[in-house]
Amino acid sequence: MTKTILLATTALLLTAGAAAAQTPEEAPPQAEAGQTGVLVFEPAFFAEARPNTALDMVERVPGFSVNDGSGARGFEGAVGNILINGSRPASKNDTGSNVLARTIAANVERIELIRGGAPGIDMQGYSVVVNVILKSTSSREHVVNLYGTLFEGGQDLYGASYQFTAREGERTWGVTLSDGISSSDSNGRGRVIRTDANGNITRDEDYYNDGYGGGTSIRGNYAGPLMGGKIDLTARYGINDWNEFQLQTGPDVIRDSRYNEDVTGGEFGVVYTRPLNSKMSLETRLIHEWDEFDGLSSAQTTLVGVPGPEQLFGSEGTSSESILRSLVRWERSATWTFEMGGEVAYNMLDTTQAFTVGGVPVPLPSASVKVEEIRGEAFGKALWRYSDQLTLEGGLRLEASTISQSGDAAQEESFFFPKPRFLATWTPMENNQLRVRFEREVGQLDFGDFAASADLEDENVLGGNVNLVPEQRWIMEAIYERRFWSDGIISIGLRHDEITDAIDVIPLDDGLSAVGNIGDGTLDQLALNITIPTTKLGISGGRFGFRNTWNHTEVTDPTTGEIRPISGVRPSQAVVSFEQDITSWKFQWGTAWIPKLSQTSFDPDQRVGWQGTDYFELWGEYKPQPGLSLRAQVNIWNDFDIERTVYADRDVPRNILFVEDRLIDPRTFWSLRLRKTF
Repeated sequence: MTKTILLATTALLLTAGAAAAQTPEEAPPQAEAGQTGVLVFEPAFFAEARPNTALDMVERVPGFSVNDGSGARGFEGAVGNILINGSRPASKNDTGSNVLARTIAANVERIELIRGGAPGIDMQGYSVVVNVILKSTSSREHVVNLYGTLFEGGQDLYGASYQFTAREGERTWGVTLSDGISSSDSNGRGRVIRTDANGNITRDEDYYNDGYGGGTSIRGNYAGPLMGGKIDLTARYGINDWNEFQLQTGPDVIRDSRYNEDVTGGEFGVVYTRPLNSKMSLETRLIHEWDEFDGLSSAQTTLVGVPGPEQLFGSEGTSSESILRSLVRWERSATWTFEMGGEVAYNMLDTTQAFTVGGVPVPLPSASVKVEEIRGEAFGKALWRYSDQLTLEGGLRLEASTISQSGDAAQEESFFFPKPRFLATWTPMENNQLRVRFEREVGQLDFGDFAASADLEDENVLGGNVNLVPEQRWIMEAIYERRFWSDGIISIGLRHDEITDAIDVIPLDDGLSAVGNIGDGTLDQLALNITIPTTKLGISGGRFGFRNTWNHTEVTDPTTGEIRPISGVRPSQAVVSFEQDITSWKFQWGTAWIPKLSQTSFDPDQRVGWQGTDYFELWGEYKPQPGLSLRAQVNIWNDFDIERTVYADRDVPRNILFVEDRLIDPRTFWSLRLRKTF
């Protein structure tokens, strides 16, 4: 399927492609199961929108945003917020949105929006999930997608997918063939201006960059009864590539930086569920994933027609993850649910890097390393539905792991973390809900940080760090939600994180840097989400939306000792949107606007920040008949600026060597999709 690497993704995915369900004068209401926080949406609620797939329906559930999980190692706490018939897919990579995209809308019986927990539902740390209940019928389903992305002055991309699903009562099987595409929306033409510490211009050059790729894959799925229970199977094999370049040119200079990567990998997953008696059930899950990768970065400067020494950074290796997880769920009564289980996982990264300048090898810390992790986790939790208005959930996970390294650095570290969790969901009156969460989260280390890496475009080479410790957070969060006018919603959330062993970039000897732990930090967050149906305001079938998350972080810089933000955390990401169904035309359209996005990363030797302003998206979708849709979309980004401040040394106060501004006018691009379901 189409995969777009967007620097604006975090904000836009919250609204893009999720057109508003029309609210007619007599809108089909959603049903609420008492006051337990379960809202039920029947197919009639979505009828005016003429959905083709189950994903079209889920994207229109008021107050819900699709999240396919973090992709972190392990299963517990790393998967998405979509369930199908009460369970998550057999593989982490076969996400809930993928399954729904190959399920035609006619086979959806109902959609449950679960807020705070419900009997038999594994919330996996989310306060809100959807559970899509499918009909048990015999059918043959086909979904065909043809799509393309056309760039103004850039690389045009085309792809296609075919998905087949057969259903025979409780048995389903299918296959997915995909030729996907990848692209970046921050590429274009511009200028690079470099000034020294006194403000004198030392470099003024034209700039041009692009990034694109894709991949082909095949996936098979099977689900059916087995030995008094049910088994779900999935397997996938795929080949992907990514290519990018940056070119700077002046009257007598050419600076050429490139990166190419090829990845081959696959996975298989098995889930077996079985009732043990009328109140107890067993779920066992096995997942195995693997990848082989090969990447090469290059950079070369040609001055007055004479090529300079070429820098080459190559990396190759393999990675894998194996997970075995089992749990027992006990529905003791209508008010009490208990769950206990365990998970064991083996993770591995075996990689080799080499860095040369003009053919001469440059030594790197941890250039060749094999990292292995054995991790076990035991967990238990209880859900108490105290009343129709109040639900309480408490749980404890105990995580123990050992990470060992071999190769250029030999080391072994063991960790143990208790991870308590408490969630209270209070519905004092209809359409009003307050959710309070207190939890300890432990991050997953990126095995790539144990090995060396490079960003030659920014003249930055990172060494590996053998002393990494997982980041830990104590999280306190409260969310208030108010629903109105059938599918209107306003929610406001406050969150505070106390962070231990925050992960950022630390200085190493010989002028190198590495990803490492920089001490304690904090995060304070305010999240606001407003959706207003406009039918009552005189605009039939419309929905206005505003969403923003304000973040304030603090950590002590390991080089300067000063308080600063945490690298890579966006301080704000507002999205203003409007969407409308025009049912008489069988047409839907929408627009979204991001006024500003920015992000800064801190390094011992430089600070790099980017800022984008006025990102616009306009789309329209025509559905001339059931099962057929034509969608067109245009994306326009006014400006995308990157500022890099490079320091002359690591002394305090910092002495600036130069400041470089890349002023990019990102390309406008058009996306087209033809989809047929039958």
